[in-house]
Amino acid sequence: MNEVLLRSLTPSVLGILVRRGAAFAAAEDAVQDALVEAVRVWSADPPRDPKGWLVTVAWRRFLDATRADAARRRREDRVDEEPAPGPAPAVDDTLQLYFLCAHPSLTPSSAVALTLRAVGGLTTRQIAQAYLVPEATMAQRISRAKRTVSGVRFDQPGDVATVLRVLYLVFNEGYSGDVDLAAEAIRLTRQLAAAIDHPEVAGLLALMLLHHARRAARTAPDGSLVPLAEQDRGRWDTESIAEGVEILQAALARDRLGEFQAQAAIAALHADARTTEETDWVQIVEWYDELARLTDSPVVRLNRAVAVGEADGPRAGLAALAALDDTLPRHTAVAAYLHERDGDLTTAAQLYTEAAQKAPNLAERDHLTRQAARLNARGGR
Repeated sequence: MNEVLLRSLTPSVLGILVRRGAAFAAAEDAVQDALVEAVRVWSADPPRDPKGWLVTVAWRRFLDATRADAARRRREDRVDEEPAPGPAPAVDDTLQLYFLCAHPSLTPSSAVALTLRAVGGLTTRQIAQAYLVPEATMAQRISRAKRTVSGVRFDQPGDVATVLRVLYLVFNEGYSGDVDLAAEAIRLTRQLAAAIDHPEVAGLLALMLLHHARRAARTAPDGSLVPLAEQDRGRWDTESIAEGVEILQAALARDRLGEFQAQAAIAALHADARTTEETDWVQIVEWYDELARLTDSPVVRLNRAVAVGEADGPRAGLAALAALDDTLPRHTAVAAYLHERDGDLTTAAQLYTEAAQKAPNLAERDHLTRQAARLNARGGR
C-alpha cells in the first residue's frame, strides 16, 4: 500500500466531505478512520479508484458518527440540568456502552480514551490534552480501540474499575472543562450504584455529589474562578452534601477503602467546615496519606503539599513540595500559593506569572494572572 498516495489524497477527500456539509473537525475524524481502514485492507485488496474508495468510507464514517452524536444528544436532552437525589431508573444503553468500551480486550488507557470519545462526548483534542499526548497519537489510539471492540457483543463483561475511571474523568471534564457532562456522569453513577453493590461505586457517587454541591460558588458572575477559601459557602447545595456524606459513611463502614472513598472523605471534610480556618487540615493530610498509599499518584502528593501547608505552615508545605517533580501540572501554582502564605510576595508574584503561562485553560490562566497582578500591586515586584 502506497502511504505517499494516501497522504496526497487526504486533503482532497477532506475537502469533498466539507463541501458535502461535514463540519471540518468531524470530517477530519472521518477521514482519519478511512485512512486507518485503508492501511488495514488495501495491501490485500487495493481499490481501482483509491480516492473514490476513501470518499465513500469516510462519508459513511461521518454519517455513523453524526447519527451516534445525535442519539447521544437526545439522551442528554432528557436529563434535567441538575441531578435529582433518589434511586436511579433502570440501566439504559449509555451505561451498557461504557461497559462495552471497558472490555477486557482493551488496555485501561485505550478503554478510557475510547469511552470518552465515543460515549462521553469529548473531542479527540480534549482527550489528548488530558493525557498530555499529541492529538494525532490519541486519534490513532482511539481508532485501534474501535477496531478491537468492533465485534464485541454487549453482553460480554466489562471492567468495573475502568468504567469508574471513565465516569470520574467525564465528571471532571464536565465540572471544569468546556463541555458540561457533570450531571450526566452523576446520573450514570447513580445507575451503577443501584445495579452494583460496590463500595468504590458508592465512593465515586459521594465524591461527585460533594464536588457538584459547590458548583454554584466556584465562579463569579463574570465567569472568573473563585478559590475554595473565597467561596460563599451559603451557596453550596446542602442537600447534595448531606446525601454525599450519608453515602460515603455507608461505604466507609464496609472497611474496603478505595481511592474514590478517600477522595470523597477529603471533600466531606471541606464541606463540613464553615470557613477555611475551621477546616480539619490535619485529618485531610491523613486522608491524603491514605490516598497516596492507594494510588502512588504524584498529583495526590502535590495536593497533599497544599494540605500540609495549611496544617503545619507554609514552610512545611514547601518542604513537601520540594520532594516532587517541578514539571507536574499546577506545581508552579502551588509553589506560588505557599510562598505567598510564607510572606515572600516577590517570589510568589513571579511564580503566579509563570503558572499562568502553563495554565491548562483560560479561566485558570486569568485567575493566576490576577493573583500575580494583586501581589505586584502590593509591592511584590
